[in-house]
Amino acid sequence: MFIYTVRANTLKFIGIISAAILALCMLIVFIPAYEPATTAAIAEKNAKYSYDKIKTEADVVSFLEQFGWTVEEPPLEQIEIRIPVQFDKVMNAYNELQKNQGLDLARYKDKDVIRYTYRITNYPDYNGTVYANVIVYKRKVIGGDICSSDVTGFINGFQYPEKK
Repeated sequence: MFIYTVRANTLKFIGIISAAILALCMLIVFIPAYEPATTAAIAEKNAKYSYDKIKTEADVVSFLEQFGWTVEEPPLEQIEIRIPVQFDKVMNAYNELQKNQGLDLARYKDKDVIRYTYRITNYPDYNGTVYANVIVYKRKVIGGDICSSDVTGFINGFQYPEKK
């Protein structure tokens, strides 16, 4: 025969643990899953653009033209690069730019990709040199940017800037 005694301290401990578990369950049930509000807006905005079927340089030019860009042909550079396994501070910032346009380079870590660089000829209200970089993996655009070559320049996503 077993005899088990319960002290008041044991009851308090079990009560506190039960209350904590109940509170955690309530939080899980009643707090909705977090999804950034911009994700749906970005997906809707990007739905009208085609990011795949990139086989040739002409396909890259057509990709940029759907955003309103005009480029000089042939590309200034077509080079194979590797997406790093570990993202440093700069690469994390660059990937945030990609995420803002509905893309994500994190899925392509340690992959060899092709980067095409073109000179933009129709960037509004800017007299400096502007480049378009398009990163392609297995015939699909996975990233890129529109940037100036100036030291104090800019870097943006593919979207054509709105007139002020």
